[in-house]
Amino acid sequence: TELTLELPDSDRRCFHQELESGIKFTLDYQVISGGHYDVDCYVEDPNGKTIYQETKKQYDSFPHRTEVKGVYTFCFSNEFSTFSHKIVYFDFQVGDEPPILPDMNNRVTALTQMESACVTIHEMLNSVIDSQTHYRLREAQDRSRAEELNGRVSYWSVGETLILFVVSIGQVMLLKSFFTEKRPGTGRTST
Repeated sequence: TELTLELPDSDRRCFHQELESGIKFTLDYQVISGGHYDVDCYVEDPNGKTIYQETKKQYDSFPHRTEVKGVYTFCFSNEFSTFSHKIVYFDFQVGDEPPILPDMNNRVTALTQMESACVTIHEMLNSVIDSQTHYRLREAQDRSRAEELNGRVSYWSVGETLILFVVSIGQVMLLKSFFTEKRPGTGRTST
């Protein structure tokens, strides 16, 4: 299960998954945008025992094999942040990957050259998929940073332009006052 969620400031989001005993699961997560790109994450087993807990991490991967049957809970927390919301991507994979070839686990003979090439290609494609996901998330994170920086630069440029206009008008008025002639009043006096 892949999901991207928005995590408001001072909030926590939990997800629940019922799993059998002896099942392997993997939780991968990464903060895409917001704050310092960090989030708290923890996983609890059905007995309420914390089996994984990390604070203020940008990304991590947690593989685990279940020991008891029941509902496992994994939560993302942004409770330490009071003003920045975050966008978090996570991938929750349950179970082992099925074998590529039928009866591959019960095989007593060595793989043929074609079968071993298929297995190698499959492993390489899985590696490519993982790399693509990683680079896609990095691109989204970098795009978010670039857009934030672009906004800051734009506001700074508008501010500098306004200050430049005010200073220019002030200088023109000051120079104009230097070159205007002050005439004394032409009052008549009668004697």
